[in-house]
Amino acid sequence: MTDDRLLEAARNNAEWCDAVCRSHGSPGTFSALSWTNAGVTPTYYPDAVALSPEATWADLLAGVEGKRSASVKDSFALLQPPPGWNLLFEAEWIHRPAPTTTGEAIAPAATGDLIAWEAVRDADTLRDWERACFPADDTDLFRPPLLHEVTVLAGRIGGDIVCGSALNASGSVVGVSNVFALGCDLDAAWSGTVALAAELFPGRPLVGYETDPAPASRHGFTPIGPLRVWLKA
Repeated sequence: MTDDRLLEAARNNAEWCDAVCRSHGSPGTFSALSWTNAGVTPTYYPDAVALSPEATWADLLAGVEGKRSASVKDSFALLQPPPGWNLLFEAEWIHRPAPTTTGEAIAPAATGDLIAWEAVRDADTLRDWERACFPADDTDLFRPPLLHEVTVLAGRIGGDIVCGSALNASGSVVGVSNVFALGCDLDAAWSGTVALAAELFPGRPLVGYETDPAPASRHGFTPIGPLRVWLKA
């Protein structure tokens, strides 16, 4: 019997992927078993996501036929891909019971500086946030329409964005993604993210996935199951 937390995490992640794709003018399609996108998906984003352990390769590939290159998120690490697909990475879904505002302290940076957290509200700040999140790339991943659907968090020291994350609510859960630290320690980024999630989405458990779940585990998250991402290049 599949853990309901896994189903919620997979669905939430597909909702996040669809929101990012729609902000690029390329919405996907949901079925009972999968999310697929027949259009062009942004860098780092999949072309298909399994929503159920009953999903087959046929369910996932039906929506991406004809693409010369594509990636598929096997949310339950159950599928054996056909020839021509290679494992891109493996990760662990994570889950945290709903945080409470009481006792959920926002940790300062390792330097002792207090981090001022805010929700990103405008295009210029979103661009600054993306540059901090992906300092080596000029990705143009996160576009202003996304701010109408998800919550992007930025932590500042002295006016500079030094950490951040993104939250997207779906069903009864809130997804946590893109947790980063650039100029502070990662634990401070996780601490602030959990505390702001408690304030902005009270009573909702948190879900997500990480290739290394150890930092999240220090802030109340538990690994609940594996996933794999496959690439046809």
